[in-house]
Amino acid sequence: MRRREFITLLGGAAAWPLAARAQQGERMRRIGVMIGDSETGLFGSAITAFQREMHTLGWNDGSNIRIHYRYPTADPKVVQAIAAELIALAPDLIVSNYNSVTAILQSETRTIPILFVGVSDPIGSGFVTSLTRPTGNLTGFANFEPSMGGKWLEKLREIAPHVERIGFMLHPETPPNVGFLKSAEAAAPLLKLKMVSIGVHGSTEIEHGLAAFAAEPYGGLIIAPHAVTFTNGDLIIASAARYGLPAIYPFTFFAKAGGLISYGNDVSDQLRQTAGYVDKILRGAKPTDLPVQHPTKFETIINLKTAKALGLTVPPTLLALADEVIE
Repeated sequence: MRRREFITLLGGAAAWPLAARAQQGERMRRIGVMIGDSETGLFGSAITAFQREMHTLGWNDGSNIRIHYRYPTADPKVVQAIAAELIALAPDLIVSNYNSVTAILQSETRTIPILFVGVSDPIGSGFVTSLTRPTGNLTGFANFEPSMGGKWLEKLREIAPHVERIGFMLHPETPPNVGFLKSAEAAAPLLKLKMVSIGVHGSTEIEHGLAAFAAEPYGGLIIAPHAVTFTNGDLIIASAARYGLPAIYPFTFFAKAGGLISYGNDVSDQLRQTAGYVDKILRGAKPTDLPVQHPTKFETIINLKTAKALGLTVPPTLLALADEVIE
């Protein structure tokens, strides 16, 4: 072989993608992902952020890793069936969101590492006993402290100062949702607001609950984060518009879908960080080596079109502080 040909070949080998070289001699790794309700649904952009970060870290689906996506619903029986299906694939780890989904996965396996993202109160929910040194097979990224309930109330009152009654929509058997409600109830007297709990388990209760609440005037809504409210997001947004109810939501995708205002952590940012934890576990780390993290980035999104439809004039100070204004 001529020297020039050898140098060219050597240079080409050096340019091979890291993942392609790593794949040779290594087994295909598998991970399960139980996030959102469809590939193009509410968490679509966050999943895209996760995939991009995995690629950056050298993991390419179909090359050196196989990612099995499953999209849970609010029905525990469906979630349990999906969880069993994923576990049967013997993945190296599973990524999940929602407290309800993570709890079912935890009950199904105590050996496969589980990385949760966007769950509330991971200690109170029984996922870990310590944030800094988690035990067992779970760790990940939490979303809101219980005090967030009071913050949602304050922001709703700021954008809709005429409201007198606040309907707090939650899944009543989920302890973190109850914690958010208690936080809002503690803040309500200072703002001279009356709190009304709207417990829901599905679309029928959402429709009936909102119709009953809207029967009296000057109402507003706080929507707590839960699989039930996520999977029925379009229904909640449409009903709030129909009844003329200003509503605040926990994540940006609600405001982008037509909700009045959202205030919460950046889900895409958390899933990018989750990819880093996936990388560490695939390279030998254990969940107990990785502390649970809370979000560091929060966003306020205001849908000005929805505000106008509700007859609201958004205060300039709130507009100035918003991370995004949808017109």
